[in-house]
Amino acid sequence: MPVRRIGFPGSQCPDKYEFLSARQLCQESRVSWSLDNLSSSSSPDFVLSVVIPVYNERRTLLELLALVRSVDLQKEIILVDDGSRDGTTELLRDEVEGRFPDVRVYYHETNRGKGAAARTAISKATGDYVVIQDADLEYDPREYPRLLAPLVQGHADVVFGSRFLGDGHRARFSMHRIGNAMLTSLSNATTKLNLTDMEVCYKVFKREVIQSLDLECNRFDFEPEVTAKVARWRSPEGRRCHIHEVPISYVGRSFSDGKKIGVKDAFSAGWTILKYGVLKK
Repeated sequence: MPVRRIGFPGSQCPDKYEFLSARQLCQESRVSWSLDNLSSSSSPDFVLSVVIPVYNERRTLLELLALVRSVDLQKEIILVDDGSRDGTTELLRDEVEGRFPDVRVYYHETNRGKGAAARTAISKATGDYVVIQDADLEYDPREYPRLLAPLVQGHADVVFGSRFLGDGHRARFSMHRIGNAMLTSLSNATTKLNLTDMEVCYKVFKREVIQSLDLECNRFDFEPEVTAKVARWRSPEGRRCHIHEVPISYVGRSFSDGKKIGVKDAFSAGWTILKYGVLKK
């Protein structure tokens, strides 16, 4: 199943991928929205659900939340604290919970993993579209309009960001990039997609798509599981899922900064790809 690449001014898009500017995309779909005016003033008829799994992110959480809230879109923000032990839980209770009309906070008593927190947040979503947002500062919420454009314009059911088609990212953790490339290739082989960045955090879904998936994984294996299941998703009429991929920026952090994914998670992701891509078809 081909995944359509959407190019944007300034992005580096390989020749073998289809390149469409935002203006061309709007012209093709006969819709007046663009990346510049996809905002609450021009699109009052949709709501974005921002789901944020949180674990030990006291240092970055308030800054990230301010960035998300500053994006000029109608949205609800759903935070799930996954049993944090660094003061994040207390920070949420003292400075976030009940203080903002667009923010809701839920708590896991014990640490269950990113996937479990994401699943809790997804189950609470009521918006038209659902985006997954990490609680650190590696991904920029100001790129939500870029991710939403193919969905709002009727081109896609699911949009993946790609850190490797983007406008630039901080070059570090080459082993993570090599591991991601290997896992993405394995995922593509089992799903028949042609993604460049399966492990990316930024995935945006029509709410009816993501809430219809029977998701099970609790940790970082959430990413390959949700990829396998959207690849097999069918609408009630039997239509396949339309998946697009758009370039995003990325600023990676180090383990000393709080990065949590490791080698064990890579092996788990590989097993999850085989489990849901081959064994559970």
